[in-house]
Amino acid sequence: MKHPTNRRAFIKYSALGLAGTSLSSSLLSCEDSSSQPEPAITMLPLYIGTYTNKESEGIYRALFNPASGELTDFRLAAPASNPSFLAIHPQKTHLYSVNEVTDYEGAPSGAVSAFSMQQGGELEHVNSQATQGGAPCYISMDAHGRWVLTANYGGGNVALFPVLENGQLSEASSLIQHEGSSVHPRRQQGPHAHCIVLDKSDRYAYAADLGIDKVMIYQLDQEQGQLIPNNPPFVEMAPGAGPRHFAFHPDGVHAFAINELDSTITAFGFDETTGALNPISTASTLPSDFQGTNSCADIHIHPSGRHVYGSNRGHDSIAVMEFDAPSGTLGLVATEPTQGETPRNFCLDPTGQYLLVANQQTDTIVSFSIDAETGLLSSTGHMLNAPTPVCLKFV
Repeated sequence: MKHPTNRRAFIKYSALGLAGTSLSSSLLSCEDSSSQPEPAITMLPLYIGTYTNKESEGIYRALFNPASGELTDFRLAAPASNPSFLAIHPQKTHLYSVNEVTDYEGAPSGAVSAFSMQQGGELEHVNSQATQGGAPCYISMDAHGRWVLTANYGGGNVALFPVLENGQLSEASSLIQHEGSSVHPRRQQGPHAHCIVLDKSDRYAYAADLGIDKVMIYQLDQEQGQLIPNNPPFVEMAPGAGPRHFAFHPDGVHAFAINELDSTITAFGFDETTGALNPISTASTLPSDFQGTNSCADIHIHPSGRHVYGSNRGHDSIAVMEFDAPSGTLGLVATEPTQGETPRNFCLDPTGQYLLVANQQTDTIVSFSIDAETGLLSSTGHMLNAPTPVCLKFV
């Protein structure tokens, strides 16, 4: 397969490497040297996790223009098997991915892989470890780059991996198996861990389990490299909700879960001392007149804290929620069509001015501008063709 490349962007940016590229447009044109130089534009690197069961070959990368919302210089960064979810080391030296498979080296397991980030944006494989649970679908890191955490959907468990000084992954130091079931006859016959994230203090880890309608709560013992059940050990969701992804509000005292099966988002109060979650409000991600089938996927909170975004697969839209922090209430403001099918994951750029959506089924990444006051989305008119995009991560 030939990987599409924007030739003009390649000439402009690749010689100086990927990360932190800042160029004056006057240096890239045929203007006379006496012309007034235009302000420099810092191109933002974006890595793209994919499924490789069709045309994709692994992890891709592109450059994002924060002045226009355009993605260019798209190319393969590293071959990999089903690198469906990514995490960036806080020092921006390494990238980590899951390998969402159910058989790894002859065992019923997926894998997690470490890559070093090269000057030009390419990735060099460092090592891989078994996740000890099939179909790992989520990966995250602590704030200091000491630990990698994975959620194994097929295995119904979560794992913790120490990160060595050279960026390599050690084998899992902690593995916790979830137990139970819930009301959905097909999707909730057993546990399906779908997400695991740490709070800002790295004291507590939260694992959304779609199969048992719980967000499990663990303490992270950094001395022993262990996940320890917290007290309270979980928060229970509505029967059939199917919690999928979990995210913290910038204020540090609220958090949210997006529920795949009943297409809702739940807001929680977060107790920084005990790690407990207190459900406050729940709102639908769909307009009241929608009659089709839908499943939610990803959730992100705007840096301002005023708006929460969630992706709808089926309705194929981004739900725009308004969040009132004093009361903890959520309200659906609008739904914006993603101009493609199955918006698996999405991300906000570091400035909070743009939202980028990965349309898994239609092989596109579409960018939208964000209205700072209303939170509403408007298409920038820019779309990038990318094979089976799943996860988007800015460096």
